Amino acid sequence: QVQLVESGGGLVQAGGSLRLSCAASGRTSSSYAMGWFRQAPMEGRECVGAIDWSGGITYYAHSVKGRFTISRDNAKNTVYLQMNSLQPEDTAVYYCAAKRDYDVTILPSLYDYWGQGTQVTVSS
Repeated sequence: QVQLVESGGGLVQAGGSLRLSCAASGRTSSSYAMGWFRQAPMEGRECVGAIDWSGGITYYAHSVKGRFTISRDNAKNTVYLQMNSLQPEDTAVYYCAAKRDYDVTILPSLYDYWGQGTQVTVSS
């Protein structure tokens, strides 16, 4: 079993930045692909970024490309999401997820482990 704990969420003004962290523990593996998802009220869960086991392949949703950066430190079992130029439409609960194989995917159903989420609120 793998446990994921997100941190770094909060309230920020439009144009500001936040850095989310996701610490993995338990039966972790550096070969897991990782993803960051978000879910706003009354909306589905959207993949905003995903990264393969090596960090060499990344995916970004069109809405965040150029503003968000996903990265990982396998030595620390931690994945990060640097969010810049935040806008009110970025307001959501952000979740970290792990997938028990190498490949990047945006489909929530293919991820095996999930964190509890961290709230990000962007004020205008």
